[in-house]
Amino acid sequence: MKKFHFLLIVILISSIYLIGCASMSDVIASKDEGTVGVYPVTKDQAWDISIAILRWSGTDAIEMHKKQGYMLTSKGQNFISMGSMIGVWVEPIDENNTKVTVVTKRKMATNIATGFTEDSFQRKFVQTVKIIKSGKTLPIEEPDFY
Repeated sequence: MKKFHFLLIVILISSIYLIGCASMSDVIASKDEGTVGVYPVTKDQAWDISIAILRWSGTDAIEMHKKQGYMLTSKGQNFISMGSMIGVWVEPIDENNTKVTVVTKRKMATNIATGFTEDSFQRKFVQTVKIIKSGKTLPIEEPDFY
C-alpha cells in the first residue's frame, strides 16, 4: 500500500509540473497577444535584425520559416527562470515599413520571470534600426545600447 501511495504522489507531482509547461505550439497560438512594433525598414532588414537580436540574447538554435514570415527559438534556464520559448513574426506593411511581433512564453508557467522579454526585444529593435539607418551594418556582437 505504501508503494501505491508513493506512486500516486509521484504521478500527481509530475502532472502538476507538466501542466505548467509551455510549448512552441503555445507560442504560435499566442501570436495575436504578442508585443508589436512597426519599423521603417524592409522585410529583409527586419528579418536580419530579428535574427541578430535573438543571437545577441543568447537564444538556442533559431528555427526559421521565412516563407511563412516567422521564426521560433528558446532560451535556456538561468538562475531566475527555467527558460522561455520565443516566436518572432515579420510582416511587411509596404516596401519600407514592417510590422514585427514577438511572443515569449515561460517554459514553466510558475516561473516569476523569463530569461527574455518582449519589451527588451522591441527596445533592442528600435536601437538596431538606428544603427541600420545610420548606414552601418549589423554588428556581430551586441552593441552597448544603454
